[in-house]
Amino acid sequence: MPERNLDFDTVIERRHTDCLKYDFAVRRGMPADVLPLWVADMDFQTSSYVIDAVIERTKHGIFGYTETGADREHDDYFQAVAGWMKRHHDFEVQPNWLIKTPGVVFALGMAVQAFTKPGDAVLIQQPVYYPFSEVIEFNDRVLVSNDLVLGEDNRYHIDFEDFERKIVEKKIKLFLLCNPHNPSSRVFTREELLKLGDICLKHKVLVVSDEIHNDFALYGKHTVFANVKKEFAENCIICTSPSKTFNLASMLISNIFIPNETIRRVFRLQVAAAGMSQLSALGLVAAKTAYEKGEEWYEHMIGYVKSNISFVKEYTEKNLPGVRVIDGEGTYLLWLDFRGTGLTSKEIDRRIIHEAKLWLDSGAIFGETGEGFQRINVAVPRCTIEECMNRIRDHVVKKA
Repeated sequence: MPERNLDFDTVIERRHTDCLKYDFAVRRGMPADVLPLWVADMDFQTSSYVIDAVIERTKHGIFGYTETGADREHDDYFQAVAGWMKRHHDFEVQPNWLIKTPGVVFALGMAVQAFTKPGDAVLIQQPVYYPFSEVIEFNDRVLVSNDLVLGEDNRYHIDFEDFERKIVEKKIKLFLLCNPHNPSSRVFTREELLKLGDICLKHKVLVVSDEIHNDFALYGKHTVFANVKKEFAENCIICTSPSKTFNLASMLISNIFIPNETIRRVFRLQVAAAGMSQLSALGLVAAKTAYEKGEEWYEHMIGYVKSNISFVKEYTEKNLPGVRVIDGEGTYLLWLDFRGTGLTSKEIDRRIIHEAKLWLDSGAIFGETGEGFQRINVAVPRCTIEECMNRIRDHVVKKA
């Protein structure tokens, strides 16, 4: 049966499905009629192969404790994941490297608890996905940021001198890397990762690399941190998931790869201490099927997202004076700089929420360096993007 879900223009009604993106506006302090383009899930139905597989598994009617790899030599789940990583990222993984968790953020929290103590400093690179800050501060650790620098080329770059200085001064032992980077959309080059990794090796800093957007290197190739150098593989935790790629966030399935046996053992014990063992039967089925049969859907989805990105950039240049789209190479999240409008960060938020009736992600939640910015999710039908941009034009920029 051919792939059926290749129409990304059709608007799928998500309201009244307990959808975080649509159904919780009022509870989150937003107007009831707000148009949401904030949280990073897609408004696209996933691959029809995934839907069919989940329905078929559901028909069995028993949802007891479920695991994969009873016969390790014929572990279909691992083979599906490993095959995707090899085909798309030239990352050859071993079965014993894999630890499955209900999410990448959960894995970040486990790493913070396993490899640091309360009061220790943990390094991130702001503006960055806000749960990075939460898993540090909510666990009584100290947040330290090597802020990314917005260059004249309209891209963010790493300040390597500051990176090493912060490691030394703050006695950093754990670094949370986000690559592809959210929200800046940067896909760091092999050369950039090599510099980062060498500094971390020099100062014995463990790298936890959140690569959940790895399949969204839209204008180049994603480099797995563990692939840069053999020594890096022995000093890192690689966090991946099909949740962004195939819109499976609520399936609660992520694949964490840890080549180093000692690091892996410590991490596994921390996961066990959190009370986590087997995952969702449907999540396992969805992930396996996506990696085995989702290629056609994935390729069409990527093409559609790229066309939406081009549309937003062209629209902004023509219609939104004082606003610019920051250039990057990955993710389906765009980082819009409103500072040229002369509006304060609070006024930008007010106009976007209460006049344009849009729910975006205010840049301030990504750290102080995000003030004056907004993050927008473009993995939606084109008509939704058009409506969003028209509202920004009519209710935010025109009044500036």
